[in-house]
Amino acid sequence: MKQLAGLDASFLYLETPQMPMHVGALHLLELPDRYRGCDGDYVEDLREHMRARMPLLPALRRRLLAMPLGLSNPGWVDAEPDLDEHIVEIVLPEHSGMAELEAQVGLLHPVLLDRSRPLWKFHVFTGVEAGPEGQPRVALYTQLHHAAVDGQAAVALAQVILDLSPEPRAIDALAARGRRRGQLGTVGMLRAAVSQQWKQTVKLARSLPNAATILGGMAVKSLGGAAAEASVDKLRTLLSSVAAQTTAVVRGKKSVASLGPAPRTRLNVSLSATRSFAGVTLPLAELNRTRKRHGASLNDAVLFVIGGALRRYFAKHGPLPRRSLVAAVPVSTRAAGDTTSNNQATMSFMSLGTQLSDPAERLAHVMASSKAMKAQMSQLKSLMPTDFPSLGIPWLMQAGAMLYGRARVAEKLPVIANVVVSNVPGPQLPLYLAGAKMLTNYPTSIAVHGLALNVTVQTYNQSLDIGLMACGEALPETAELAAYVEAAFMEFQALPAAEAPPAPVAKKAPARKAAARKPVAKATPRPRASTARKKAAAG
Repeated sequence: MKQLAGLDASFLYLETPQMPMHVGALHLLELPDRYRGCDGDYVEDLREHMRARMPLLPALRRRLLAMPLGLSNPGWVDAEPDLDEHIVEIVLPEHSGMAELEAQVGLLHPVLLDRSRPLWKFHVFTGVEAGPEGQPRVALYTQLHHAAVDGQAAVALAQVILDLSPEPRAIDALAARGRRRGQLGTVGMLRAAVSQQWKQTVKLARSLPNAATILGGMAVKSLGGAAAEASVDKLRTLLSSVAAQTTAVVRGKKSVASLGPAPRTRLNVSLSATRSFAGVTLPLAELNRTRKRHGASLNDAVLFVIGGALRRYFAKHGPLPRRSLVAAVPVSTRAAGDTTSNNQATMSFMSLGTQLSDPAERLAHVMASSKAMKAQMSQLKSLMPTDFPSLGIPWLMQAGAMLYGRARVAEKLPVIANVVVSNVPGPQLPLYLAGAKMLTNYPTSIAVHGLALNVTVQTYNQSLDIGLMACGEALPETAELAAYVEAAFMEFQALPAAEAPPAPVAKKAPARKAAARKPVAKATPRPRASTARKKAAAG
């Protein structure tokens, strides 16, 4: 048995029927020609494919074991999945398209995973409309509990499950599964829990001096000298500013944009048990060309596009807040090469500049906000614990989660953020699942009380696939929001790059004989006409 870390277990304690805590994706799959007509059973072939890969997928071969009386975090124990229960077929009406698939995800996402089994499930949709040349297609909606994986851990799992060609690669039959251990008795489990609590307490205590050093260094650097070290008020001011301020550049002038509190919107409510989902794809090559023209990162570009889509949405459905919307952005703390199936991430906050009507100003705002956030998180993310003592925590967190939703606490507390925007790097080449080519990879993630919209982005095969998961009552118009994402991308493409300052001209030695010089007129760049920009401006 391996006991769950505090961060992993928290996704179990916070889960309610209104707030499911699993992640996954919606994939459109193109089948090989052998499946044309009624030949072949892809669902059964997928089960056989997964059965062959199971030796390399320990995260899919374990289930939860609760501690006695729920005193501490549960543990993972070995469990062979029944693939007939974990991979199921859903027959849709013939010629079903993306709208029907998105509706199915909205219906299935609120259904909680069975905790008596390994915490994953694959739904295969048949009856999907064929490709433009009659290629047979199916769709796949995957569910994995967030207690088992975060975004990057899910990518690592996909690397084992998927292949680089239609012909699945050979898997070593002798791949080590690890020795299967007997289940601990009640006394053994209690001993393990107490031992784990002690280890977590010692680890946390050892990290405190390092945390104090980092925070003290930030205080001295930001506030200066002995005065910073001696002044408690100044230290509090620093810690507040780290979490609540970012520098924005607007029209070449510096200003400070506060991140706290965020404006209250229709997204900052308690959730219902319904979900609305939509996916949208953007061309990655064009997005990269455009962002490089502006000196922006891919994450800057994503936040600009999502902010532009939300500005359009609130301009129509109202009201559009006068203060900027704030995005909660997960930041990975995972070391390079670490593929452990667990959660290693923390949360940061970014201003989206949605109060700015000029797209150039909004992009500058987002880029400056991103720069400030990165500078702060580079120092602070090492302080964010992913494991901590949990004695009694299960009772407290489960009761708190139920009360939080029933009492509609989200409507009463100050708003910290308006939307979750997560950017997960993915593969840049086509992948195959049991011989079927994966055409799309729309992430499906978690909406929580107070944050009724989750936007998760993942790169795949020269595309940027975006999944919009929302509470069905707070924001049922996810398909409309997806259209606004496309419009905001067109606005980004049409945005002219800022003019670079003229290069300094080297002075020449004065001529022996003075001669009158005519003033030289500076070249003026010709504005680029763009149909896309006109359409974006009209929208």
